[in-house]
Amino acid sequence: MMIAQKPVNELARLSALHQLNILDSLPEKQYDNITELAAEICGTDTAVISLVDKDRQWFKSKIGVNFCETNRDIGFCSHAIMQPMSIMEITNAREDHRFQNNPLVQNVENPVIFYAGMPILSPDGHALGTLCVLHHKPKKLSERQKRSLTHLATQVQELLKLRLLNLQLENSKSQLKKHNDLLKDFAGTVSHDMKMPLANLILTSDILNKKYAGTIDNTGKEYLSYLKKSSISLSNYITNILEHYESSSYEIDDRSNFDLNDLLENIIELINIKHHCDIHLPEMNHNIYCNRVALEQIFLNLIGNSIKYNDKIETVIDIEFEETDSHYLFKITDNGRGIPEDQLDRIFELFSTLGEYDREGYKGHGIGLSTVQKLVNTLGGVINVHSELGKFTCFSFNLAK
Repeated sequence: MMIAQKPVNELARLSALHQLNILDSLPEKQYDNITELAAEICGTDTAVISLVDKDRQWFKSKIGVNFCETNRDIGFCSHAIMQPMSIMEITNAREDHRFQNNPLVQNVENPVIFYAGMPILSPDGHALGTLCVLHHKPKKLSERQKRSLTHLATQVQELLKLRLLNLQLENSKSQLKKHNDLLKDFAGTVSHDMKMPLANLILTSDILNKKYAGTIDNTGKEYLSYLKKSSISLSNYITNILEHYESSSYEIDDRSNFDLNDLLENIIELINIKHHCDIHLPEMNHNIYCNRVALEQIFLNLIGNSIKYNDKIETVIDIEFEETDSHYLFKITDNGRGIPEDQLDRIFELFSTLGEYDREGYKGHGIGLSTVQKLVNTLGGVINVHSELGKFTCFSFNLAK
């Protein structure tokens, strides 16, 4: 018996294998389908997807054998990976000097006499193992069978490539979540430390304006008003930042049953409407099943924007609702100032603003609509906007049921 040499790229080959995190994993139907096809096409007792580790060859999928691994030194695949671009075929292992006295060949119950293995390559070309077929009698594959075995080995490679991509995506997702959590904690800490001084600034400006009204001239009063207005704007900015990062914690599966119109009426009561506003709710009070807190946050932002950035004497807002078998559909249309066409593609970008002031003289921070889009996407939906400058803006979004 001859023990196979190690490939010259052995360290890189093992590194590529271990990156897959596949050794000793549970059986998977996609791989089992391939081994079943390989045995059927090649007419053999056994087919195996074998991965060659440092000291063993481990079977990701197998048909016709009842063990999951063998010692690498006696493995046929250890020889096959030395020729990574071609099938290694042993028609009669008893007559091949490399496998004479091999325990697998001498096995009384199920000897390996015939072997054909096509190496399975990593994306960077390292031979990780083989898709191989084995038989208890001498045999020879036809050219058609060899081509089929090669094609099936390619399918195993594609499965491994997808596995690697999924692992990389999961790792990236984990890293992003870690950084997002750190950023969220930082934002929470900073905002808490800033909001109290800002509240003191607002309160102090009111006290000064009231207590020294008779001694402060108009210019001084304007300065105090500007100080208060800037403090309120910064406080709102911090609140919006927190809401944006808090939106990451909402889950699509955190659902409850509630009446849509009841939710909308509660939201309208929360909004401080200081001018005439006519809000038309859906004619029927539909009962829906979704994340109530997230939907409330979406409507607070959209209805609030329709009111704040409306330039008409009377604000009119129409809220429509429909549903399909898979989604709830919402539409909010106002008669406001509209959005320039060249700005429609960027209004959902974080910190992107139109540079306009609302009815109270405050400029937007470009956070609210980004938060809305984030929430809609989290709940399995998409949001779109359609607008005509000076006439209306319509936001339509859907949520998965």
